[in-house]
Amino acid sequence: MPLIKAIAPVRGRVGRPRKRPDCLYADRGYDHDKYRRLVWRTGIKPIIARRGTPHGSGLGIHRWVVERTIALLHWFRRLRIRWEVRDDIHEAFMKLAAAIICWRRLVR
Repeated sequence: MPLIKAIAPVRGRVGRPRKRPDCLYADRGYDHDKYRRLVWRTGIKPIIARRGTPHGSGLGIHRWVVERTIALLHWFRRLRIRWEVRDDIHEAFMKLAAAIICWRRLVR
């Protein structure tokens, strides 16, 4: 719940900014009615995979994007393990890595 409360306002259409996303995706580790109720109370629709059911929930589509992005960033040895103590330096290396990844994709 602290992570959900720390979500920044969602950008979108002109007008009053939305404070939270429409839905929240989670894996089977959060499959408990307690978590579903807590998320519903904040006004977010929880989409949490159920334990003991086959992988047909569709969450793998969104999860693949995140895992692939992390794998691309791990090409850079300096980002595999965070050695920098300062946040701004680490963020700069992340942006540089993202720019290099995009440049390599565009060159092909």
